[in-house]
Amino acid sequence: MVAHRPRLWDMPEWEISQAWGSDRQGRADRLTKPGFNGERLDVPSTPAGTLYRGREGMWSWVAHRVTGVLIFFFLFVHVLDTALVRVSPHAYNSVIDTYKTPIVGLLETGLVAAILFHAFNGLRVVLIDFWSKGPRYQKQMTYGVVAIWVLLFVPFAIRHLTIVFGS
Repeated sequence: MVAHRPRLWDMPEWEISQAWGSDRQGRADRLTKPGFNGERLDVPSTPAGTLYRGREGMWSWVAHRVTGVLIFFFLFVHVLDTALVRVSPHAYNSVIDTYKTPIVGLLETGLVAAILFHAFNGLRVVLIDFWSKGPRYQKQMTYGVVAIWVLLFVPFAIRHLTIVFGS
């Protein structure tokens, strides 16, 4: 019968330091893990500055959710201000006039950035879900999404911001 080492997430911190060892007076900030030849390998418990061990996939997931929420709020405001046409065309025109400011121009740039990322990342998610090799290439697809986003967004941002701040 093989003795199994308990999983780290099932143990309190002091048991982790006893079972896996640590480099600081019983604290499990950095764990030491047995290597192939019995030597101890120094392994960080979490990357510096992050709560999770995620990489491209986690950050892509977070950005997808954030851009989705931002797009939702834009659509909510858009429906409300467009509905003003039925109530009062004069009120609608005055609201539209407030949108012709540089601050709103910057917000429009952010909106286009969010829509582009959300759209291309959504296609990446579809490929991961429905293509048998999708999970294997998810890291490369994430970098592809960022590259396509930069190629499309930077020229738009330059042109749009020159129009916003040029007039």
